[in-house]
Amino acid sequence: MMLSIKNKNLKFYCKSVLALLLMVSFYSCTTTQKQKEKKPLLVDDKASESCLNLYQKLNEISKKGFAIGHQDATSYGISWTQNDDSLIIKSDVNEVVQDFPAVYGFDLGRIELASDRNLDSVSFVTMRKLMVDAHKKGGIITISWHADNPTSDGDSWDKTPAVAHIIKGGKNRAKYELWVERMANFIKSLQYDNQPIPLVFRPFHEMNGAWFWWGDPNCTAAEYKQLWQETVQLLRDTHNVHNLLYAYSPNKLNPSDDYLKYYPGDDYVDILGIDIYDFKNAKEYTEAVVKDLELVKNIAKEKNKLYAFTETGLETISTENWYSEVLYPSIENSGIAWVLFWRNGRLDHHYMPYKGHSSESDFKNFEKLSKTLFLKDINVIKK
Repeated sequence: MMLSIKNKNLKFYCKSVLALLLMVSFYSCTTTQKQKEKKPLLVDDKASESCLNLYQKLNEISKKGFAIGHQDATSYGISWTQNDDSLIIKSDVNEVVQDFPAVYGFDLGRIELASDRNLDSVSFVTMRKLMVDAHKKGGIITISWHADNPTSDGDSWDKTPAVAHIIKGGKNRAKYELWVERMANFIKSLQYDNQPIPLVFRPFHEMNGAWFWWGDPNCTAAEYKQLWQETVQLLRDTHNVHNLLYAYSPNKLNPSDDYLKYYPGDDYVDILGIDIYDFKNAKEYTEAVVKDLELVKNIAKEKNKLYAFTETGLETISTENWYSEVLYPSIENSGIAWVLFWRNGRLDHHYMPYKGHSSESDFKNFEKLSKTLFLKDINVIKK
């Protein structure tokens, strides 16, 4: 009888230990999984904590909807421009819906020339202040770089072949390294509370189009990939810039285009994107958006990366109810982290409504839709 009791106790003890080990193992795996989710494998293994937080925030945003972005949102708008001496934070978007965009786009074109203003006449001193303000308020910042042509000294749209001349071994390599150094110094100057401000950097975009010096056929795919990789290496390894997420964004795909033709590799890209504009052909536009974003989504899922609609818009917004009836249904269930509309430069060149615009009421309806996330919306999303 005593032996039987002892055996039962032993069995109970063994079962308890086994259950405890299984429980520890389960929680250990769960914790490990959570740690993996919180610390993604990024291009920069020394990425700042703020950069990691930005990635995680974008991931959470993509689960709830998509952040609404606007290029140069607070730099200028229709009938106003930022005063460099006395900053007044405003935007055309805020004038219409009483909320700012969640994503602020800026361009560093001409920083490479040590100019005091970018290609759209925005002072870099003012730009820095606007970036700090956007970050302080919880906004997400993306930067593009319409760099001048390093071979001809023309602008970005000067198609003189240049990439072969600035990659290693090229005749203008030293010039390009100086350009990257100037950009790196500006990026490192972007700080708030003595911490680096995280940015999404989207260089050499729309490379499958022929309009930029870095685009097809003005350089080969191999040259493009090398330029991208060496630019990352210069920023990250030479200049110790650790507050960047790197985004790859071809233009709308033609039937024969390969999205990954110019892709520099998983080790050099954090976020996948695509740029698609509506050229007053809503049917063709929506078909392209749905098809191309689905392709980007599938590639991003396979590579375990975030993805976004990195540029879009309809110039002057001439199509009735464009935001709510053309765009929104096309991206509602796409899973993108954000959508960036291009700038409000002039009456004949703008992509967001302003006070009194014919699309003002439609944009207000767009703002109320469940998945459109503006600044106030993303500030209640927890990482």
